[in-house]
Amino acid sequence: MKTIDKILYRMKREGSVTAKKLAEEFNLTTMGVRQHLQGLEEDGLVDFKDVKVKVGRPTRHWHLTQKGHGGFTDRHGDLIIQMLDSVEALFGQDGLHQVVERRENQTFEQYRSHLATTSNLKEKLQILATLREQEGYMAELHQDGDTFVLIENHCPICHAAKRCPSLCQSELSVFQRLLGDNYQVNRNEHIIAGERRCAYRIIKS
Repeated sequence: MKTIDKILYRMKREGSVTAKKLAEEFNLTTMGVRQHLQGLEEDGLVDFKDVKVKVGRPTRHWHLTQKGHGGFTDRHGDLIIQMLDSVEALFGQDGLHQVVERRENQTFEQYRSHLATTSNLKEKLQILATLREQEGYMAELHQDGDTFVLIENHCPICHAAKRCPSLCQSELSVFQRLLGDNYQVNRNEHIIAGERRCAYRIIKS
């Protein structure tokens, strides 16, 4: 992977970052990283925000622009949207609803078969995060006290979800069905709403 691709992937997965931090992570000079960042800025892929600190000059934090995020979108997004449009044109809203419902049930059954090997919540969520990572969601699991947070730094169905928002609700429904009534799944961050990532907080009911 080229250095610029590593930089973009790092920002996509973990958010804003300084040139110094990137230099440390990739074993490069800060000057070299800044040159890469300037090139990416000229291409419209990254931008920066200067953050004030107590002492000295503000610290420059770099992040992906909308165009930068767009480079990670599903290559088949336009095709999926055309298919959704066709389904709605031929079978109406009810037909579209049936397609989303069928996808939800298929996804649920697939995940449930993998999670059936354990009854431990943490292990279930670790397996789920792995499955989502394999599907391109850049997923990771964090524990926050007695609760867990499933983070998805990318949405490979983002274009389709904007066209058909019920796809997002369907994914939330799958998570809730998998974990059952003993747990509550809340989506606190949402890519479709303009945030950098989707984040699901899992708490005991």
